[in-house]
Amino acid sequence: MTVARRAAALAGAAVAADALPLLASVGPLRRRATPGLAGITAGPHVALTFDDGPDPGSTPRFLELLARHDRTATFFLLGAFVAQNAGLVREMAAAGHELAVHGWDHRCVALKRPGRLAAELRRTAGLLEDLTGGAVRFYRTPYGVTTAEALLAARSTELRPVLWSAWGRDWERTATPQRIVRSIDRTLAPGGTLLLHDTDRTAAPGSWRRTLAATEVLLERWRSEGWQVGPLRDHGLGGGATTAWAGRRAPLT
Repeated sequence: MTVARRAAALAGAAVAADALPLLASVGPLRRRATPGLAGITAGPHVALTFDDGPDPGSTPRFLELLARHDRTATFFLLGAFVAQNAGLVREMAAAGHELAVHGWDHRCVALKRPGRLAAELRRTAGLLEDLTGGAVRFYRTPYGVTTAEALLAARSTELRPVLWSAWGRDWERTATPQRIVRSIDRTLAPGGTLLLHDTDRTAAPGSWRRTLAATEVLLERWRSEGWQVGPLRDHGLGGGATTAWAGRRAPLT
């Protein structure tokens, strides 16, 4: 093999290695190829998760709803807003909810300069742990865009990346409680992880109100049907920054 061909082959391999995480950002591919990254387990439990908080204007309404139904959930939080709402974050932890890292801000990880992401994850996780006294185990990238650097940053921070297997598309301007529930019903099954949002910070204005109404419908249905629903810590995924690509060690299960 010539030097030029060898260089081209190495470049192609590098591109392919980086493309694998990006392909896992696509829902149907993620569910089939990397079920662990999609938050899928073999058990009957459903993981209920909310992104983009904390938001003092809306998050308390979700806490009240969950308390009425005696349920807890995992909240993926943005570090910049954790710093601004320390009291609310402590309240969430005191109510038994699991707090996880969604990044310092909601900027796509593919657009961040090299080396910045790991520092932001450490900063966010450290802030959550200082406020609550509990360990932080999980990380979800904004928009679900997952790069090799994001997986390596999670590993260095001892966080496990988890996306989702079902969502309500609740951020859309055309979303209604009924449409959110129908969207979830198409892909959610026992063993899956559900993504919703407890704020309209990165969504259509007022979308959280429709999500709140849809969540109440779901909670009532799950109770009547006897579904096991709760946070990721009870979902059987295990902990640690295990990934399918980072160093090819300890693949997702």
